[in-house]
Amino acid sequence: MSKERYASVWDAIEETSVEAENMKLRAELMMALRRHITQAEMSQSEAAKLFGVTQPRISDLMRGKINLFGLDTLVTMAAAAGMHVEMRVLAAA
Repeated sequence: MSKERYASVWDAIEETSVEAENMKLRAELMMALRRHITQAEMSQSEAAKLFGVTQPRISDLMRGKINLFGLDTLVTMAAAAGMHVEMRVLAAA
């Protein structure tokens, strides 16, 4: 059994580099949204109202259920919370 090294856990577990990149972006957005909720000491109901989603969606977010969220949804939630999302595109190494 050979030991391969990966730049991220997503590179190791996703089948393609495309899927890995998508998961990295989604994970980053989810962590930022969770931080925002925690730092603002919002309840899940308050966060749901601010983000324009239901409280169960916020529960899914806080539990890290990444497969339930697409990039569009996460960007929309961040914008609704007054957050600014930036994206960088780099050449492959």
